[in-house]
Amino acid sequence: MKFLIADDHELFLQGLEFILHKQYPEAEILLTNSYTGIFEVLEKQKDFDLIITDLAMPGANWLEAISRVHSLCPEVPIIIISAVFDPEILQKTYDIGVSGYVSKAFPNNIILSAINLVMAGGMYIPPELLNLNLKNRKLPIHDLIEDLNESPKSARENKVLTPRQTEVLKCLSEGLSNKQIAYRLGLSEGTVKIHITLLMRALEASNRMQAVREARHRGLLQDSDV
Repeated sequence: MKFLIADDHELFLQGLEFILHKQYPEAEILLTNSYTGIFEVLEKQKDFDLIITDLAMPGANWLEAISRVHSLCPEVPIIIISAVFDPEILQKTYDIGVSGYVSKAFPNNIILSAINLVMAGGMYIPPELLNLNLKNRKLPIHDLIEDLNESPKSARENKVLTPRQTEVLKCLSEGLSNKQIAYRLGLSEGTVKIHITLLMRALEASNRMQAVREARHRGLLQDSDV
């Protein structure tokens, strides 16, 4: 397992490295303190399992920089951990392919939960953004946010998934990547990530394959569906 972490605050960078090493003892972790440093690393190697970066750092405008990082490593999930917590900025980061946005004020267990969710192929959306969407219905991800709040309860109590969730689940059972699922179903990769998040929450699973096994156990997925 291999991580690239970028933050221009040395203490936070070292602290994040420490908690990641505790969670993933065998992981290789590369550190840098600027967008320039990220690009220099990615020129030499792109085989990362996760990229974690601050938002405002030296070297480039954050929107252009993160878009470039995503274009250089389209298969590598990106998490932003930042002190900036503006809903419009959060929406823009999801629009350009970010898989998770976490406040630096969050406790370590929440940060690790977000990392684990994204590593499993899901998308981490902060509760504050969920609440804002439900309140004012302004942001584009609102329709999926409603599913995010309703479908876990529905699956647990009624043993029912939405038709789209069932389609995504079948794709997971075939071992398809997020990109392949997006192509097959005519969705964006960001939307696929949110649906996977829904499934893992609904099925109380910690990863994709566990979600498939739990769905079969609950009778939500039959071998004939694959």
